[in-house]
Amino acid sequence: MPSGWEWIVVLVIAVALFGSRLPKIARNLGQAQQEFKKGQSQAGQGSDQQGSSTPPAAQ
Repeated sequence: MPSGWEWIVVLVIAVALFGSRLPKIARNLGQAQQEFKKGQSQAGQGSDQQGSSTPPAAQ
């Protein structure tokens, strides 16, 4: 696990490299995380609905 100083170095490098683009990058990451969670919850609901139905009898 990185220590406090390592995080500071990483943040300084990120600001130096990306500068004014950091807010846009952070916003895009947040939106991607929301979409991922939304997809997970929808997939979970879909499997619950499928699991509750009775499978057809084998012939």
